[in-house]
Amino acid sequence: MGRFNFKDQQDFDEVSKNAEAFYASLGEVHCPYFREKIAFNVKGLKHLRFKSDQIARARQEQYARLKLVNLAPEVLKLSHTVQGVWQTRKLEMQKTNNRWEHRMKETVFYEFIAVLHNVRVKVIVKEVYGGEKHFWSIIPYWRVDAENSRRILHSGNPEKD
Repeated sequence: MGRFNFKDQQDFDEVSKNAEAFYASLGEVHCPYFREKIAFNVKGLKHLRFKSDQIARARQEQYARLKLVNLAPEVLKLSHTVQGVWQTRKLEMQKTNNRWEHRMKETVFYEFIAVLHNVRVKVIVKEVYGGEKHFWSIIPYWRVDAENSRRILHSGNPEKD
């Protein structure tokens, strides 16, 4: 059993509760790369649990991301370089005239990769044109095992990776 596999529902609930409490305490974090603050709002927490509006992530995937969420502010506080930028146009929810609508907006995703506490993670920051930059996701580093085509999560130990 790997470090990102939960044993039972109680283990999942405990990690989930701790992650939500930690996330709620954050607010925003200063990132040296942007020279501004990155918000930790409800959109990022929702994305850790859901792939899209009504499609939930698998519990194991939620568990891995929620277990690592405490590393996200640390990665952003230490990041002076960005490892990837992806620019696109996509439909975003926006409140106009007291109702929510989908609108086509310029969106930029910034990737920051770091190894902290023997774990290699990728932190994603999202910026929608005209809005603030906010935490979007944290992704554990993994590779696919060629023998059984299963995802193997890595700890960031280059000797074993």
